[in-house]
Amino acid sequence: MSLKFGVVVFPGSNCDHDAYYALRKILNYDVEFLWHKENDLKQSNVILLPGGFSYGDYLRTGAIARFSPIMNSVINFANKGGIVIGICNGFQILLEAGLLPGVMIRNNSLKFVCKDVYLSVENRDTIFTSEISSDKKVVKIPIAHGEGNYFANPELLKELEENQQIIFRYSDAEGNVTENDNPNGSQLNIAGIVNKNGNVLGMMPHPERACDPTLGKTDGTLIFKSIANYILN
Repeated sequence: MSLKFGVVVFPGSNCDHDAYYALRKILNYDVEFLWHKENDLKQSNVILLPGGFSYGDYLRTGAIARFSPIMNSVINFANKGGIVIGICNGFQILLEAGLLPGVMIRNNSLKFVCKDVYLSVENRDTIFTSEISSDKKVVKIPIAHGEGNYFANPELLKELEENQQIIFRYSDAEGNVTENDNPNGSQLNIAGIVNKNGNVLGMMPHPERACDPTLGKTDGTLIFKSIANYILN
């Protein structure tokens, strides 16, 4: 089977070219941009919703992008088992579209946060984490968001834990999940979750910004390589 990423572009996306660069120039995968007004996924077998400020984040983050024509195709694709990854604003759009449970609210500091963070890998047996070796306690990936505070009711949080749908949690460099290492107030230090079927991932950190060795960090490649390994093998 071939591997092709489709990177959706919304008005206000600003990490679409970052994603394209990481996937095409660093990892040598086939990639194509998908305009938000289109319906055709152009035979992509992985859809990536990038970070940014789709539609200026009016109403709520991701609330308007969820109604873009392309999202009907993305929702149908995901519901049929297609692989979808939403990064930062893309995660927020997945929540608004109902492809992932829960909501995002403002960071508890009420400030935009932009820095490198450590993530404890909570489940390595997924489409998105299989290439992260068991001896690697954490991955180091940057965040850049003002509304990354994941919120859900107690019943949903319990369900996410029981189903091992929490994939990444904010942690220290040793993988200890503590309140001090939570950059936005997210419940249970949640940084990334998958749906029940395991084919849709939403994460606030930006793996596409941790792929180029020139920048001194490449842990983001492990997520994309995990996806590639799942499809190609």
